[in-house]
Amino acid sequence: MARRSYFVTGTDTGVGKTVASAAILEAARALGKHTMAMKPIASGCEDTPYGLRNEDALILQSAMTEPLPYDQVNPVALKPAIAPHVAADMAGRQLTAQRLVGFCRGLQIRPADLFLVEGAGGWRVPLNDRETYSAVPRELSMPVILVVPLRLGCINHALLSAEAIRNDGLTLAGWVANRPDQEPMSCEQETLNYLLMHLAAPCLGVIPWQSKPVPADLARYLNIDPLFEN
Repeated sequence: MARRSYFVTGTDTGVGKTVASAAILEAARALGKHTMAMKPIASGCEDTPYGLRNEDALILQSAMTEPLPYDQVNPVALKPAIAPHVAADMAGRQLTAQRLVGFCRGLQIRPADLFLVEGAGGWRVPLNDRETYSAVPRELSMPVILVVPLRLGCINHALLSAEAIRNDGLTLAGWVANRPDQEPMSCEQETLNYLLMHLAAPCLGVIPWQSKPVPADLARYLNIDPLFEN
């Protein structure tokens, strides 16, 4: 069974969850850890000779140490690049938290030092008319890693996300700051200082902007020791 399991979420969509997740996996690889990861739902998949494939899920598959077939890394692949619940409805599929929990548990029972589950969008992304994605880590009692993009408004979004995570009874195990734009945000250091003071969780690192992110290169900007403590 995976010794350490974490759910990776973001303050919004397009904030760098996959880049951060892959960098964490590469950092763990450098420590000699055995790793697995999955992205249970991925919209914006492309047709290939092997079926629908998602770029983010392929990045995770490449960054982990344990060989897994694509269908286990991304069991729900959806073609439209829109909100998952809408994409699923268009494809005639139904998303439920219990089904996704089953996919996650199927991998969680396999041996590994670290297992990451990357969500979609932010903490309250809908799965259907009744459930949001946050129901999945709640059911799994999975600690959470929050990815925060360093851009205007990130303090508000980060604090609200952290509050929602804790209100759902889960632990914010750490957070990663990501620079999503080539030009640094105004007052970046002041923003980081505020987040360090108020998020009340370890900062695992600050990922610099790269035009074509290479997770193995970005791993050196992280300190993932807190993920293996206690």
